[in-house]
Amino acid sequence: MSTIPPCPQCQSEYTYEDGNNLVCPECAHEWSATAGEAVEEGAKVYRDAAGNILQDGDTVSVIKDLKLKGGGGVVKMGTKVKNIRLVDSDHDIDCKIEGFGQMSLKTEFVKKV
Repeated sequence: MSTIPPCPQCQSEYTYEDGNNLVCPECAHEWSATAGEAVEEGAKVYRDAAGNILQDGDTVSVIKDLKLKGGGGVVKMGTKVKNIRLVDSDHDIDCKIEGFGQMSLKTEFVKKV
């Protein structure tokens, strides 16, 4: 009897095989059966708005206008951010944006270039 790993997103134990993929019926997450072996267990995977995996040093583009708190202006859609650093906090990306300085962004508002 084969042991199927739990869902990496919601940790559900009710996952099942569908061809070469594994599927979670509770959160509808699908992933490759071989990809789970390559990723370290317990390591957080950061994904952009399109689902691409992000890594330290990547260049990303902002997908919508972001108003800055404190009346600092607006980071316009399409602004490229080079050499990002991924951190484990509320805002997953630490970066430096030209004209604005050091700031933190959420991965849901960027896409990998």
